[in-house]
Amino acid sequence: MGSPTERLHTFLFADLAGYTALTEAMGDEEAADLAADFCSRARQLLPAHGAEEVKAIGDALMIRVDEAGRAIHLGLRIVNEIGGGHHFPIVRAGMHTGPAIQRNRDWYGGTVNLAARVSGVAAGGEVLLTEATRHRAEGLEDIELRERGRRTLRNIAEPALLYAALAKGELDDTGLPIDPVCRMAVDPEHAAGSLTYAGTEHYFCSLECAARFAARPESYQS
Repeated sequence: MGSPTERLHTFLFADLAGYTALTEAMGDEEAADLAADFCSRARQLLPAHGAEEVKAIGDALMIRVDEAGRAIHLGLRIVNEIGGGHHFPIVRAGMHTGPAIQRNRDWYGGTVNLAARVSGVAAGGEVLLTEATRHRAEGLEDIELRERGRRTLRNIAEPALLYAALAKGELDDTGLPIDPVCRMAVDPEHAAGSLTYAGTEHYFCSLECAARFAARPESYQS
């Protein structure tokens, strides 16, 4: 966790969940435009949380925040305010707190690596954080942290105890239905179409996605 005098940072990674499926369904150019739009909208939230962008990596943003509690609030805003709106992909975020080394405006070290791994196991619409971030976080009166258990993360020696952050009163399954083909959120009232498969009704952002699903529905079952 670092010595009392060692400066700690919270690193947050946020990206578009299901970006590979989005690219396949919509094409490289449109998917890239959505990724750029996501990054642009996320950047607008950073100043209010004392956060700074470290870099963009494809459809993902790496962000550094001085205070763990502010990082959690920022993660929730990115996931809930940007992701999951009608005709926009769902977003996920993960974070970890600890020491790090800065070189040429970038950051390195085990803290950064673990934060990236936590983001990688987050589900769409989820904000995951480590025990270290939970321990350092303050000002969470309006946020509930739910334990998700220990997870084995790639290239990390010890399983990490993870928590999901939710605004108090928020349910895990809130939000719009997800197009199973492109992983875009779809408002049922404005969907291009819907199909029922294996007892579940699916909504689609476009007739093209509906046609792809109808041709091979078993390929899109999670």
